[in-house]
Amino acid sequence: MTPTDQQAHWENIYTTKGETEVSWFEEPPTESLRLLQLVGAQPSSAIIDVGGGASRLVDNLLAQGFENITVLDLSAAALNSARARLGDKGEAVKWIVADATEWQPKDTYDVWHDRAAFHFLTNEKVQQAYIQRLKQALKRGGHFIIGTFALDGPEKCSGLPVARHSAESLSALLAPDFDLIDSRRHEHITPWQAVQKFQFSTFRYNLRNTI
Repeated sequence: MTPTDQQAHWENIYTTKGETEVSWFEEPPTESLRLLQLVGAQPSSAIIDVGGGASRLVDNLLAQGFENITVLDLSAAALNSARARLGDKGEAVKWIVADATEWQPKDTYDVWHDRAAFHFLTNEKVQQAYIQRLKQALKRGGHFIIGTFALDGPEKCSGLPVARHSAESLSALLAPDFDLIDSRRHEHITPWQAVQKFQFSTFRYNLRNTI
């Protein structure tokens, strides 16, 4: 599927389904919030939610006083949904419509968060393009929080194939620049009460090879 086809796919999803009619909906995003606390994120921390779509993570971060939040997604409709939900509060957020594998970052971040975006990248070329942007945008010593379907999780989502991961498979892709500091399993309950097996891994962008 080309980037144009992918964008059309997600625009269709977000324009034809309500926020609570997609499998990935969660309120609140408990695991993501726990991991942001784990890495010591502060209200002043620069946080980017990649593939954030219409996620409620931004709502919760604003409610906790976070002041430097960016949400990036391929779908303008998804971001517009989140902005409409937030109203005036959304003016404090930076919204970016872009493909994370082609995006050219202009800012740097303390935390890069991705719940259920990376696993749609099913070949190594696009995975490495994503990781290249991650390295460009994340500050050295910053943290990468990633949630994907686990090895025993679904093989497809929203009609698309996914690449399932473990902490070990992600570590191999990110070596040698990232150090794994936490990994955990998570069972996500969809709005129709189905169970999806996830894994969350948290990495630190290490300070080695900085010369």
